[in-house]
Amino acid sequence: MAVPRKKVSPMKRGFRRSHDALSAPAYVEDKESGERRRPHHIDLKTGKYRGRQILEPKADV
Repeated sequence: MAVPRKKVSPMKRGFRRSHDALSAPAYVEDKESGERRRPHHIDLKTGKYRGRQILEPKADV
């Protein structure tokens, strides 16, 4: 069975873990409605994506 020869230093361990951090989700302001939405996602309120109508607009209840 393979056994590491030396203990991994805290610095090397930190280098390995540097890419594991979670980033906050990005939001952009919609050009037409002014609402915040995720990039490359359909605006559920208007039902549009890149200026084209994809879904039926959500009715205000």
